[in-house]
Amino acid sequence: MKTYTHLFDQITTFDNLLTALANAKRGKTDRPDVARFVFHQERELFLLQAELQQKQYRPGAYKTFLIHDPKERMISAAPFRDRVVHHALCNIIAPIFEKTFIHTSYANRVGKGVHRAIEQYQEYAKQFPYVLKCDIKKFFPSVDHQILKNEIRWKIACPDTLWLCDTIIDASNVQEPSFIYFPGDDLFTPDQRPKGLPIGNLTSQFWANVYLNRFDHFIKQKLGVAGYIRYVDDFVLFGESKTELQEWQLKLTEELSKYRLLPHPHKTQIYQVKDGVPFLGLQVYPYFRYVRKEKNKRYRRHLRALLQRRAEGKLSPEKMESSLNSWLGHLKFGQSRRTAYNTFWYLRNHGVNLHVHPRGSWRVLEQ
Repeated sequence: MKTYTHLFDQITTFDNLLTALANAKRGKTDRPDVARFVFHQERELFLLQAELQQKQYRPGAYKTFLIHDPKERMISAAPFRDRVVHHALCNIIAPIFEKTFIHTSYANRVGKGVHRAIEQYQEYAKQFPYVLKCDIKKFFPSVDHQILKNEIRWKIACPDTLWLCDTIIDASNVQEPSFIYFPGDDLFTPDQRPKGLPIGNLTSQFWANVYLNRFDHFIKQKLGVAGYIRYVDDFVLFGESKTELQEWQLKLTEELSKYRLLPHPHKTQIYQVKDGVPFLGLQVYPYFRYVRKEKNKRYRRHLRALLQRRAEGKLSPEKMESSLNSWLGHLKFGQSRRTAYNTFWYLRNHGVNLHVHPRGSWRVLEQ
């Protein structure tokens, strides 16, 4: 197995930090902290480079807020300069791990995403009568730091790069409680093992794939599952019978315990594919799909918030247009034309002047 050394010099080059800055600031230049960093970018990047090279870099404190999507989640926002470091690190090490990921792991990868995952789901649904849908219980709060560090060391052997990875992991803020006992634990083990990654970090999204990479290979190679898709902590296995899927469920549960993870007891179920399965925000059938009611309700709440910000003068037509077209694209993919029609008239009735492009996109016009 090939491991990689001499990566740290690539991570800390000024050119890589400059590229990382460009990636980190994309779509965020109107934020005061980003604007300040960009205004003094040469000075800030040289200072960051010196801190990294001298091993004096220390991550700053996270800002946290709660979202309901639909359940309550804590999102953590790292200081902008730390996000630049995250991008600089991932620019260099992500391609190394990318080569080892299975084809049907769809989250946080170039050319993948939710829509590709659902299209692949439908291809498998045409071939197999049953599917086991799994969700990992409290995935990000449960990620064990030592196990993650071991998985990173599976491919990275550069001491300085490992120092940076460990520094970022160790600086993770406290996540929601996750006290789960596994074989061999004593009473205090769950509290003594550092765990949890902040949802919102680029590194957390990338490390989620690293953490479950060998689990993916276990499913494909050891269990021999032909139809398997994973999107972060949601994954599905397709099979010929319920008995086959039940056997796989027992084996994958045992394998997940090695990573100190558990399938969610209420969200892990076997379905007949012809009946439709809730997957990544859509109700998916072999030959059609639609956006689920819960997703529509959440977007309607988001839409009301957008309209409120617009009324207060805090949201430009361009920003609103971008948000609306993102939703419209999801509705089109979900074959939910009626919902798109209702959304259009809801906006018109609330004073939003819309122009519909012949190709279907919406443009928000100034009043």
